[in-house]
Amino acid sequence: MRPLDPVGAAGTPAQPDLNLLRTFLAVYRSGSFTAAAHLLGLSQPTVTTQIRSLERQTRRELFERLPRGVAPTAVAHDLAARVAAPLDALTAATGHGPREQAHAEPVHLAGPAELLSTRALPALAPLVTQGVRLRVTTGLTDPLLDELRAGRHDLVIATTRPRGRTLSAVPLSDEEFVLVAAPAWADRVAARTVAGPAAAHDAAAAVHDRPAAAPDVPAALHDVPAALHDVPLITYAEDLPIVRRYWRHVFGRRLNCRAAVSVPDLRAVLALVTAGAGFSVLPRYLCAGELASGALVLLDAPEDAPINTGFLVQRPGASGNPHVALVRDRLLEAGRTW
Repeated sequence: MRPLDPVGAAGTPAQPDLNLLRTFLAVYRSGSFTAAAHLLGLSQPTVTTQIRSLERQTRRELFERLPRGVAPTAVAHDLAARVAAPLDALTAATGHGPREQAHAEPVHLAGPAELLSTRALPALAPLVTQGVRLRVTTGLTDPLLDELRAGRHDLVIATTRPRGRTLSAVPLSDEEFVLVAAPAWADRVAARTVAGPAAAHDAAAAVHDRPAAAPDVPAALHDVPAALHDVPLITYAEDLPIVRRYWRHVFGRRLNCRAAVSVPDLRAVLALVTAGAGFSVLPRYLCAGELASGALVLLDAPEDAPINTGFLVQRPGASGNPHVALVRDRLLEAGRTW
């Protein structure tokens, strides 16, 4: 679309009405006319007409039309920065948000299945007993954020900070990654990574005799990657993203092996490793119980372990559902202890 003519010095464009600005903000935040129409309860042609009207009034092109959705122009970024806060405050004050309901609707929460199952949902149990209803979706961060922009979710727990300025994200918790295996594999790794048979015996004994609350790796261990070369690797994905990151961060080298088992659920990876299938890299929160009981053993204890920060991302704009704020605040409070 050709850029519209700039405002002339002799004339000032008419001020757009609030409905046009609300529609503009919905398109800006959702990334498409169709998603904005869903959020506002309007038809897609009505949204298109209103945006064209606003572009005529401002004499500026606000969105670049793409094969899928739209991209805000620099003018749109500037306009959104000026009108978003006042419009959200007006919506909150008047209670006339999109799709307002007399009774609180379910809160639509999405995120990684493992973190939702073991941390987020248990933390929300008290709210459920107080009448908060939840609709939960699991999946990968990027598709879930696209769905958030389209209005399908209220909150998303993301494993990366969203790109761009259209979504509000706050840090939720840090997850530390640990290299683990069952005790039988730990014995073999210890025997391969210490200097001599006597030291191997002492290291293996240390693996079994260490206190459950302090599962440190024997100090004599070294060159863990070489010792793990023929141990089956159990991983989340075929391209080994978590394990590769651990290898680069801790050992300063590339990972050079294939997965024996690839399963897109870290809980299944945990179950396989605990059963003695091989080794893996897991978030500490997920395997803390197994480490404490001795069912799993740390194969390495670096001073600077890889850490990933999770974010709580909220759907843009003021929500007409008061329970969204309850869920958000509870998750942020609980996240400090994860």
